[in-house]
Amino acid sequence: MSARLLVTALGGALSAAAASYHFGAVWDGSKVWKDACISVNSGKIESVGACAGDAKEAAVDLTRFTAIPGLIDVHTHLTYNLNEPVAQSARGAATVYLSQGNARKTLDTGVTTVRNLGASDYADIAMRDLINNGLMAGPRMFVSGYGLTISRGGRGASPGTADGVTEVLKVVRAQIAAGADVIKMYGSTGTGRDLTGFQTFTYDEIKAGVDAAHALGKKFEIHTYGPDCARDAVRAGADSIEHATGMDDATIAEMARRKTFYVPTIDHNRYYADNYRKLNYPARSVDELNAFVQRNLETARKAYRAGVRFAMGSDAVYTMFGENTRELGWFVKAGMTPQQALETATVNGADLLGMADTLGALRPGYLADIVAVEGDPLADIDVVIGKVRWVMKGGEVVVDKTK
Repeated sequence: MSARLLVTALGGALSAAAASYHFGAVWDGSKVWKDACISVNSGKIESVGACAGDAKEAAVDLTRFTAIPGLIDVHTHLTYNLNEPVAQSARGAATVYLSQGNARKTLDTGVTTVRNLGASDYADIAMRDLINNGLMAGPRMFVSGYGLTISRGGRGASPGTADGVTEVLKVVRAQIAAGADVIKMYGSTGTGRDLTGFQTFTYDEIKAGVDAAHALGKKFEIHTYGPDCARDAVRAGADSIEHATGMDDATIAEMARRKTFYVPTIDHNRYYADNYRKLNYPARSVDELNAFVQRNLETARKAYRAGVRFAMGSDAVYTMFGENTRELGWFVKAGMTPQQALETATVNGADLLGMADTLGALRPGYLADIVAVEGDPLADIDVVIGKVRWVMKGGEVVVDKTK
């Protein structure tokens, strides 16, 4: 197989020739076109609208489906795998190899772009670059490298460890120098079985991280399970708040005023509860996880009613890939219409990434990321969650279940 054919087979950088696709309907990110065509050339969208006579005859027939923009999952951990039976010295390479399945399953859900938040050995940077160069099939990745953490007893220092303002500045700059697209800070305890939310970084440390990231043109997001860190992170100017439960009215109002994004990741604790045996969690953790899900949902309801902007993040780990878009169902439960929920995974996600003029919509000049679903996604969000039949990323068809 030639090098060119190899790259194309792996679903990567080479764009297909000009082509047109005929859909029963197209939701372009703001409005619906009925019986519409999308023309694609060199990996970008040329036109969206009514099919001309000749164009309709030549177009690929996808009239059984509705087209929506490629979906964006702004909180993933593609490099998290349950078992990596290799020596520590080889773990980075093994992680990249084992994570290929996570990437492919993510594409199957219609997610063509992710923000990957936290990886050891800079495995996320390696995956991003392999995908961008057509050497691995997977979603477009925006990555953080190591997330910032404080020193914790029993754990050795990592390239993400930072204690005090000076160390925060140093680590932020180091992640960006290594190739990170976004900065992540673990601003509180809480992950997996640990449902606590004790603040770990001070306001001054958070502010230093935000300012250092922004000074170098990068976004800053913060992990916080509890309300205290969320309050300080919003005041400090973080671009997105991940997970937070129990936020008070003043914090939520400030998020709405500043247009801070909320990425509640409600579904990931559902995943932990459903898979507690596989994850070796004790049976009692199921009730604790489900209670956290309800607190998370209630905070999301409050934030939605207050006008806070949401972006969809699954927090997918381990065997959760392929379930990335289940988060949208929780957004509908929180009060959103199906269209508003869909916006969190398209136009809002693109805005959070700083890619609002390139991704998240089906418009001329945008990257040709197109998903075909069976049914009406604006009437039933389950159509987006469970009825993806065809996926194009950058002009290349990467999933085809239309037959």
